[in-house]
Amino acid sequence: MKNIARTVLVGVVALVMGLTLTSCTDDSSQDKENKAKQENYDHLVAQQPAGRMEYSPTREAINQWIKTWGKRGKLSYVYIQNAKGEYGYFIMKGLPVPRCKMLTPTERVESSSDGIAVLPQPGMDGTYSSGSTCNAYYGFDATTGAYMEFTIGTNQSFFLFDKPMTMPEYASAKQLGPTSVKDVDKQR
Repeated sequence: MKNIARTVLVGVVALVMGLTLTSCTDDSSQDKENKAKQENYDHLVAQQPAGRMEYSPTREAINQWIKTWGKRGKLSYVYIQNAKGEYGYFIMKGLPVPRCKMLTPTERVESSSDGIAVLPQPGMDGTYSSGSTCNAYYGFDATTGAYMEFTIGTNQSFFLFDKPMTMPEYASAKQLGPTSVKDVDKQR
């Protein structure tokens, strides 16, 4: 009886080890495709290596953005164009912020014997986001500090400037928030 149990146990261990070893050497079509993609990429990089730039206009633009918006109290002038082509404006402290931006991670990665799972995290308000809030922006009025929120979508656009615009389409824009360009000019 012990020999039969021992034989069955050895068979089960061999089967588990065999399955484990075969899972480590995956020759699936997806694995073959991934290898082919990597080989093709390696070949192209060898044939056409990335060039070197002497100067980066992109880095200059990012640094200029940092200089412009990295100042406490900086005002932003948000001009909104509706479907009729009419303009209105808000003046905000700082930049308008997309509602989908968070100060904490929105996901966490957990690994288990079943693999890796990416799980959503609640926001600062204790609720979960569907990610559909990226077309809604908020900020605070330049003089009153009033909370303001606006949504951009079909047939509506917004244009952001760090100074009031004088071009005709912007000059005739309707004041949409508590603060006007004249209010800001008086404070300077």
